[in-house]
Amino acid sequence: MEEEIQMINEEAKEMMDKSIDHLEKELQKITTGKANPAMLQGVMVDYYGSNTPLSQVANINTPDAKTISVQPWEKAMLEPCATAITYANLGLNPQNNGEMLIISIPILTEERRRDLVKVAKHEGEEAKIGVRNVRHHAIDQIKQMQKDGLSEDNARDAETEIQNLTDSYSKNIETHVDKKETDIMTI
Repeated sequence: MEEEIQMINEEAKEMMDKSIDHLEKELQKITTGKANPAMLQGVMVDYYGSNTPLSQVANINTPDAKTISVQPWEKAMLEPCATAITYANLGLNPQNNGEMLIISIPILTEERRRDLVKVAKHEGEEAKIGVRNVRHHAIDQIKQMQKDGLSEDNARDAETEIQNLTDSYSKNIETHVDKKETDIMTI
């Protein structure tokens, strides 16, 4: 029984780690007014009939804090890359100079910064929901083990351990969101 409880805890921890990883990826996509190649991470390009990540068909750099340059490995990919960035709904407008795409990161207004903070908080809440779902699943497994003969004290201890794990991950999520909020609101 102890080994099964340990396996439930490890599985819960692994799933909660995935929630944190997903949150970090989503927060990277939120622009803070500073150029970051990660902003283009989710952009998919039509590369000879198949959807391919932009990073696999082009070199992405940040020559300065307000600019991203995208240089496709094939000149024929300039237009498909520009189209993909435009349709990715990131609020970015790539300029084609014949060699590469230049993307100027727009200056964020106060209102836009507040909107981005709301998006970051929403992503944080989604991550917390994921963590709580993992907790719910783990507690259901413990209750099933209790029906199969696990003592009440051991079940309570296991549930407390899962709750403590949930609390620590929730605090971690809040830390990530607070850090992103600070980044967004800093001019």
